[in-house]
Amino acid sequence: MNLPCDFEQSIAAHLGQEEYDRLSEALSLPAPTSIRLNQEKAEQSELETLQYAEGVPWCAGGFYLKERPQFTFDPLFHAGCYYVQEASSMFVGEVLHQYLKPESIVLDLCAAPGGKSTLISQFLGNEGLLVSNEVVRQRVFILSENIQKWGNGNTVVTHNPAADFGNKLPELFDCILVDAPCSGEDMFRKDEGAIAEWSMRNVQECAERQCDILDDVWDALKPGGILIYSTCTFNREENEKNAQWIADELGAEILPIAHDPQWGITEGKPGYHFYPHKTKGEGFYLCAFRKSGVSTGAFRIPKQKNPVSETVEFKDIMQSWLLHPDQWTIRQQDRFVVAYPAKYKQLIEFLNSQFICISTGFGIGELRGKTVVPQHAMAMLKDLNTKAFNKVELTLEQALSYLRCEALTLPNAAAGVLLLTYENVPLGFVKNVGNHCNNLYPKEWRIRKL
Repeated sequence: MNLPCDFEQSIAAHLGQEEYDRLSEALSLPAPTSIRLNQEKAEQSELETLQYAEGVPWCAGGFYLKERPQFTFDPLFHAGCYYVQEASSMFVGEVLHQYLKPESIVLDLCAAPGGKSTLISQFLGNEGLLVSNEVVRQRVFILSENIQKWGNGNTVVTHNPAADFGNKLPELFDCILVDAPCSGEDMFRKDEGAIAEWSMRNVQECAERQCDILDDVWDALKPGGILIYSTCTFNREENEKNAQWIADELGAEILPIAHDPQWGITEGKPGYHFYPHKTKGEGFYLCAFRKSGVSTGAFRIPKQKNPVSETVEFKDIMQSWLLHPDQWTIRQQDRFVVAYPAKYKQLIEFLNSQFICISTGFGIGELRGKTVVPQHAMAMLKDLNTKAFNKVELTLEQALSYLRCEALTLPNAAAGVLLLTYENVPLGFVKNVGNHCNNLYPKEWRIRKL
């Protein structure tokens, strides 16, 4: 692998030549494949198609695979039983467990495609709220898709610049994750284009942009709140120097993160590096901070000028689809009905009025004439009451046909809306009209490969 000369010189100066040579050799090897299980869903299935090599030591649900399968053709992947995530980035979970409570309000500022957001959502469970944001429009919809497939309804997906959070939500968040856009040095062994695009100038521009993003969002973090800053680079400019800038310019306290020395994590000054010649993963850097000061109670949810209508058609039917209907606020938006955590009702409705919200909670139903049909997100939801629907277990061939949005024929199945499962895991809905079933899988999500 021919790496840029400036990259070699700068990293060798940082690590030493011998250490750099080991890093360079690691970058020439195939990248490991790792996944993180969605425990509530995965326990319903054997996941026999995945061959585990070993566990990711810093993440209980993380596993390395012996080889990389074709995930596209695994229905359990589309059902949200697991997320294909780079192992090093799962270390974010250690910060959450060491410094945060599940009943927290968290912002994942640069969230697409959603690996860290699904990890945060899993940590929060039914107690907290995640605002998962992506400023790049082409990436925000894949973020929303992955959030829905994970199946926790405690997430609002937004599409706003960092400054909107700092200006409109002062001192709201208990934790903010900034996995900052960076020069992407960890992509060198996956994408030759990343090597061609790399330059010291780009590194410097990324470092400056990262500081701008951090400065813009800083006011949204509560005093005493936790900031997690991370990149997928090796260089000091985007990592240690920016971490020190956060401490010096923003007045944040750098936090230690307990870890086992056998994990192979390299302690920076400050922060923590995951070098691929020492840890089984990609290039990753993380540093955690606590915001100093005392809360002024700056954020107060203002009274809505135009309150959200309480009227919802077929509400009783949709509540029967939920295991814990009292935990959810159900709201009708034209012909679509959504549900979100009742304990955060006022905050979510404020967010929906002030931010570009791609999704709030999850879609529960769609009004069609004199009836209501469940939305696909309902099938993905962990709080789905499967007993409310007639179920049909699919074969692999049928499941892949369904995921391609093809019409299915299910002899002897009940008429009306059916919940399809694969290996006992909900996969989606169809409407059986007799001689065939109308496929209700989202067309924009369909498998396009044969």
